[in-house]
Amino acid sequence: MAFRLIKEKHPVNEEVKVPFPITVLGSGFFIGFIPIASGTFGSLLALGIYLLPHVSEFYYLTLILLFVFIIGVYCSDRMRQRYGEDPSQVIIDEVAGQLFTFLIGSVVFELFFPFKSFDPDTAFDTKLVFGIIGFFAFRFFDIVKLEPAKYFDNKDSGWGIMMDDIAAGLYAGIASAVLTHLAWYQFLRKFLG
Repeated sequence: MAFRLIKEKHPVNEEVKVPFPITVLGSGFFIGFIPIASGTFGSLLALGIYLLPHVSEFYYLTLILLFVFIIGVYCSDRMRQRYGEDPSQVIIDEVAGQLFTFLIGSVVFELFFPFKSFDPDTAFDTKLVFGIIGFFAFRFFDIVKLEPAKYFDNKDSGWGIMMDDIAAGLYAGIASAVLTHLAWYQFLRKFLG
C-alpha cells in the first residue's frame, strides 16, 4: 500500500513462535513495540548510530549496513509470520533504509560537490546537519513510497520488507546530499562562519 503514515496492526499469530534474539534484532531492541511511530523511532536509532565516531566513514558505514540488511531480511521474514505483512514491530528495515540514506548521500556529496569539504568525522556540525536532513528526507520517502519502493512494499517477504526501505533510502540519500549542500554551504556557513 502506498502512502501510509501509520502501519496497520495485524492480529498476532500465536501459533508462530519467534526466537528471542530475532525479536530483539528485528524490533530494534524492542523499539518496534512502541505503539506510535515505531518506524520513526527506528530511523532515530539509525541516526544515533550514524552520529557515533567513525561510523560515517564509508568502510564502516558499508559494513554496518550490510550486516543490518542481511540480518534484517531473515529477522523481518520470521517476524512477519507472527505479526503479519510488513508489521510495525519490525523496524530493522527502517534502520537499514536510514543508514542507506546516509551512505548514498555521502557518495552523492563526494561525487557532485567535490569542491566542498564534507568530512563528517572531522566536522561534526556538518555531520549533524546532514544527519538531520537525511532523517527527514528518509521519513518522507519511506511514507510516500515511490517506485520501486511501492513494488517491494507489495511483496510479502523479508526481502520485500527490507528492500522498500532501501529504495526509499536511495531517493532520500540523493535529496539529503543536495539539501545539505544548499542548507549548509549556501546558507548556514555564511551566517555561522
